[in-house]
Amino acid sequence: MKKLEVVGIEKSFGSLHTLKQVSLELEENQFVSILGPSGSGKSSLFNIISGLSLPDEGRVFIEGKDYTGRTGRVSYMQQKDLLLPWRTILDNVSIPLLLKGVSKKEARKVAGEYFHSFGLEGFEESYPSQLSGGMRQRAALLRTYLFSNDIMLLDEPFGGLDAITRRRLQQWLLEVLQKLQASILFITHDIDEAIFLSDKIYIFTERPAAVKEVFEVKLPRPRDNSTLTCEAFIKMKEGILRLL
Repeated sequence: MKKLEVVGIEKSFGSLHTLKQVSLELEENQFVSILGPSGSGKSSLFNIISGLSLPDEGRVFIEGKDYTGRTGRVSYMQQKDLLLPWRTILDNVSIPLLLKGVSKKEARKVAGEYFHSFGLEGFEESYPSQLSGGMRQRAALLRTYLFSNDIMLLDEPFGGLDAITRRRLQQWLLEVLQKLQASILFITHDIDEAIFLSDKIYIFTERPAAVKEVFEVKLPRPRDNSTLTCEAFIKMKEGILRLL
């Protein structure tokens, strides 16, 4: 089933043409990455999908219904974790539930049940400043999941992390998603990351962004560090590099 379908999106900001007839699809429980140059309009597309911005042309469909310009249906995580420094981690990740009208006591209870799966157990009453960058991103991911647990837009969530932490979180994300059964649309500039995580990769052109190519990632799951050096991985990376 198509969880998300973006059809013919056009967007300009004044004389700056940002998105050019962009169409893409996200199936249920699928991981789809968007890979392209910086400034090509990928984040603008996420703003349109999440309803924060209106396209000049085109529509956004979620499970067959038109959600163009409507907020609140998908969750959206940007590169910065945006955790509130004066709130504990448990209270930070409970915010989406509070916004939905859940009581504070119930919100903390529901959010707390996910702390083990997200590797945050024991840090419920810690503050963001007391956590490493990787753990802050885990908390931000949990908060994103609790807002809308079936469709998640992740805009370079690991972009600000060191290479070792980034690789560990990529592996962790694959493992936790097997349990959560979420559909993910993911922005990255990292070719290895896109191939390692994804079922499908959309290659974007320079601005105005258009879909240049679509790669189906046939690598078997579960994936681990050996995936990064297998022949199929290297061949796909070479193909993507030729396009960028």
